[in-house]
Amino acid sequence: MLFCFLKKKFMCFNYFFLTLQLRKTHKRSKMEEIIKQHIEKIRQISSATKEELENLRIEYLGKKGVMNDLFAKFKEVAPEKRKEMGIRLNELKQTAQQKIDELKALAEEKAEQNQVKDDLTKPSEIVSLGSTHPLTLVRNEIIDIFSRIGYTVQEGPEIEDDWHVFSALNFPPEHPARDMQDTFFVENGREDGNDVLLRTHTSSVQVRTMERMKPPIRIIAPGRVFRNEAISARAHCIFHQVEGLYIDKGVSFADLKQNLLYFVKEMFGEDTEIRLRPSYFPFTEPSAEMDISCTICKGEGCNICKHTGWLEIMGCGMVDPNVLDASGIDSKVYSGFAFGMGIERIAMLKYDVKDLRQYFENDIRFLNQFSGAF
Repeated sequence: MLFCFLKKKFMCFNYFFLTLQLRKTHKRSKMEEIIKQHIEKIRQISSATKEELENLRIEYLGKKGVMNDLFAKFKEVAPEKRKEMGIRLNELKQTAQQKIDELKALAEEKAEQNQVKDDLTKPSEIVSLGSTHPLTLVRNEIIDIFSRIGYTVQEGPEIEDDWHVFSALNFPPEHPARDMQDTFFVENGREDGNDVLLRTHTSSVQVRTMERMKPPIRIIAPGRVFRNEAISARAHCIFHQVEGLYIDKGVSFADLKQNLLYFVKEMFGEDTEIRLRPSYFPFTEPSAEMDISCTICKGEGCNICKHTGWLEIMGCGMVDPNVLDASGIDSKVYSGFAFGMGIERIAMLKYDVKDLRQYFENDIRFLNQFSGAF
């Protein structure tokens, strides 16, 4: 009797335990299905208004939302299944939060676009445009002026040799320009005497042109040059030049004067006058320095022209026969003239720049003055 009673009780307890396990398994399966349905529902949402977005947040993340309800039911999950179910719950929460953030970003972007379209008085985005450098402006203008009367542009290397910078231009060995105080040497004291240096003028381009071209030659050579000088408002170790060369049969000093007068009137105005003063350059004979009537005071005298009414802008002269012969051009058949000017100097006069160091400082306030010059 006792055995039958215990057996019956055991069977009842086993049935109760099995029933409890089935209920938990059913609840876990049902909870997994609910989570899966919510994740799919959230992922299908592609857009939402501001109001719909707030409702979505409350529905899932609010105090009485889906997440709180599921976390309450999480307590009924069997201990060995809680880790797996916890991962699923976190997946649902992260999915909901990511979707809300995504929809919020889309809504803000759309609202901003609509505001721009609706408000036609709203200023457009300011785009800062660059401007052409004043030295480039002047260089291009000089090239344009001389190209109208048949000059072409020639260029050459900035790192040159002694022959093209000095010797071929009739500079004697003892000339001061060869001294280390004036020239940046790259290789000085070479056995062959043809030292390597940074060119001190673009006259080296004239030599190279005469070596490879036969007259008639009519060229200008713009470029950067280097001299070992102290930097100040009126001097710099780097500056820019434009040199010109014209060689043909019967070229005279009168031709030189007419070419330069044409250039000055085109660059500074029809009322500008010139004067030529005797000077000396190793590669020209006769040589001269050219002044123009002051562009500031119109020749009446001011601080810029030191009350003389004149401003010096370039050197010039007839090409020395020795220079022609050294380059393979017969000086008994051909003659020519050469001239050279500093672009910084021309730009200072044209744009009333007081300190040439400003050309190299990249100061936006200075450069913006020329934004409308081109």
